[in-house]
Amino acid sequence: MGRVLCATRGGKASYRTQDAAIALAKERGDELAFLFVVDVGFLKRSRRAVRPEVVTAEMTRMGEFLLQMARERAESQGMDTGVLLRCGHLQEALKAAALEHRADLLVLGRPAGDESAYAFKELENLAADIGSETGIEVLIL
Repeated sequence: MGRVLCATRGGKASYRTQDAAIALAKERGDELAFLFVVDVGFLKRSRRAVRPEVVTAEMTRMGEFLLQMARERAESQGMDTGVLLRCGHLQEALKAAALEHRADLLVLGRPAGDESAYAFKELENLAADIGSETGIEVLIL
C-alpha cells in the first residue's frame, strides 16, 4: 500500500482536487492524507503594519478547519485520511511534508483561473522541482 499526499487550500477548486485525490487513492489502494501549508511570505509585499505571528495563528486555525472539511469529504466517500499542517515557505514545506509522510505521490491542484496564486506553468515548474529533489511523483489534477 502506497501513500498519497494531497495539498489543499479550500474553496471550490480544492474540492475538485480533493475528490480526484480520493478517487485516485481508492483506485490505487493507497492511504491518503491532506496537507495545508501556512505560508505568510506574502506579508513581505505589504506596506501595512502587520504582525506575522497573528496572521500565522489565524491562517493555522483556518487550515485546521479546511483539513477537517477535507477529511469529512473523504469519509463521506468511504476513505479514512490523515491530515498534516505545516508552516513555512510553500515549496520547502511541500517537500518536507512529502518526505516526512513517506509519500509515493504528491497531488497538487490545477490553478483555477485568475484567482490562483500560481499560473499553470509556474505550478508545473514547482511540481518538477519537487519531483526531482525528492524522487516523489507529483501530479497536478
